[in-house]
Amino acid sequence: MAQPNSLNKPAHIWLRLLIRMIFFAVALMWPAGTLYWWEAWAVVTLWTGFGLTITPYLMKHDPALLAERMRLVPIQKDQQSWDKVIMALFLIAAIGLYIIPGFDVVRYEWSDPLPLWMRLVAIAVHIPCFVLFGWVLRENTYLAQVVKIDEQRGHHVITTGPYAWVRHPMYTLTIVLFFAVPIALGSRWALTLSFLLALLLILRTYLEDRTLHEELNGYPEYAKQTRFRLIPGLW
Repeated sequence: MAQPNSLNKPAHIWLRLLIRMIFFAVALMWPAGTLYWWEAWAVVTLWTGFGLTITPYLMKHDPALLAERMRLVPIQKDQQSWDKVIMALFLIAAIGLYIIPGFDVVRYEWSDPLPLWMRLVAIAVHIPCFVLFGWVLRENTYLAQVVKIDEQRGHHVITTGPYAWVRHPMYTLTIVLFFAVPIALGSRWALTLSFLLALLLILRTYLEDRTLHEELNGYPEYAKQTRFRLIPGLW
């Protein structure tokens, strides 16, 4: 299968990553109205470090997955209709998750910042999450941003690595980071969106799991072997 033109031009990939990181930093800093916000810089640095680490790995070992993960908008032609609705709501709430903390904690001080120890723990939690993210990306080349069966790339069930523990480890880590980001920034108000995003992702997990049972060969047998979707021993 022919690769997208951008995959043949590393400069384009790095430019996309740079633009994403700039937008991320602006989304945090502009609402705060200041650059003197160390928690925000810590979060930006961690996410940038992850991008700088995983991007060259995927460029070398899995450019097709990199192309999927670098799409700007999580809406595609062959995507499930219900997933388009969920991801539209997801995108709106995610933008709010990054914009609200600056208004809440710095500019308008709507609420007192969360305790320092909580902010430090949340910042530290990013590191193991990113390590596990890398593991998940290494194991599963079919991790598109949307729910679809990638028949062109021979989509099949992945059972190795973290997929031996839960069926959707990427979602488990994402939910953890939904809470880690606003806590690291000290924002109580943004945590309300964390709960909304977590609920949307849990709903998506359920619907995606049902789709995989119906459309992906071997998935029902895998689900019997790996019983839990997100949390071992619970669900």
